[in-house]
Amino acid sequence: MIINYNVSSMIANNALARNDAALSKSLERLSSGYKINHAKDNASGLAMSRRMNAQIRGLDMAGNNANDGVSIVEIADGAMSEVHDILQRMNELAVKSATGTLCDDDRVMIDQELQQLNDEIERIGQTTQFNGQNLLDGSFDLKGYSNTDAVSVEYYKEGMVYGEYELGYIQAEFDDDGFITSAKLVDGQGAEINKIQNPLNDNDMIEVDISYRYDQMTITAKDGFEIRVTLNKDSMTENNGVYTTKADATSEPVKLDLTGIGTMTLQVGANEDQTVELCMPPITKKNLGLAYTNVLTQESSGRAIDEIANAISFVSSIRSSLGAYQNRLEHTITNLDVTTENMTSAYSRIMDVDMATEMTKYSSLQVISQAATSMLAQANERPSQVLQLLQ
Repeated sequence: MIINYNVSSMIANNALARNDAALSKSLERLSSGYKINHAKDNASGLAMSRRMNAQIRGLDMAGNNANDGVSIVEIADGAMSEVHDILQRMNELAVKSATGTLCDDDRVMIDQELQQLNDEIERIGQTTQFNGQNLLDGSFDLKGYSNTDAVSVEYYKEGMVYGEYELGYIQAEFDDDGFITSAKLVDGQGAEINKIQNPLNDNDMIEVDISYRYDQMTITAKDGFEIRVTLNKDSMTENNGVYTTKADATSEPVKLDLTGIGTMTLQVGANEDQTVELCMPPITKKNLGLAYTNVLTQESSGRAIDEIANAISFVSSIRSSLGAYQNRLEHTITNLDVTTENMTSAYSRIMDVDMATEMTKYSSLQVISQAATSMLAQANERPSQVLQLLQ
């Protein structure tokens, strides 16, 4: 028997220390509910869980963004629903004014109401807002540009091939009011053309048709291709009553840059570029083709019926697009909710402690700790037995 070193006590003490450390960790897990409380607990698991947590919180915010997008669409559609009702009333007035039983004095009074309704359409377009941002004044419409002051891009359909379109030259004739009476595309020699280059492939030509109304010219083709431009007579070159476009006082042909940008971008995912674009064309008298609509004469009343019908069709197409946006966003929200649910479940499997299993472990460690404490006490008593030999 020895007294300088109590090895038995050291063994018991070390065992007690290890057990006490394990017991402290188990108590920490039970108290926090997490099985990873420090990087030392599971370094790779902690790194993975932090990434997943960032993803989960990003998905939650993306869901809020998507819900805001639904609200925006609902506000815009509600405003255009009222525009639809206004256009229906304007159509009634135009039909009423087009009959021969009325005199022009009667039509003046009818026109007063029609112009007030027309102005209300303009006001709705300028004042409909979400979070202080105008929705229907063109702020979130696709932007396009021209290389000449003689031509300005008013509108082009969403989903077209974006890029630079070379039109050649535009020849037009105007009446005394500055309205287009004829318009066509011509080449450098003045010969009429009906094809323009596809910006994706210079060898691919797009066959187009030309239509015009007031001071605007519309270029259409198959598959929903539509570009509407305004012609500025004062910036065109006149020869014997025929006006031809020139770019910046040079002989360059007209080029239109359809950028495909300008829409409202909604961040509907937790990662970069997970977005949805909302395109909302301006609701203005000019864009609806009603800038010069009146029912002051029987002839203008007849034209008004056609113009208002076109405006109703245009608003219907915009509302159809908004409805598609809303359906898409609602599916996006559902997908985000499901993804968040599954991601949270995966995160929980990494981070959350199984309370039943951990409690079982804690109880076992507690018993072992008590036993180790008792054995340490016994080991500390062993050197005193040497005194019996010295008596």
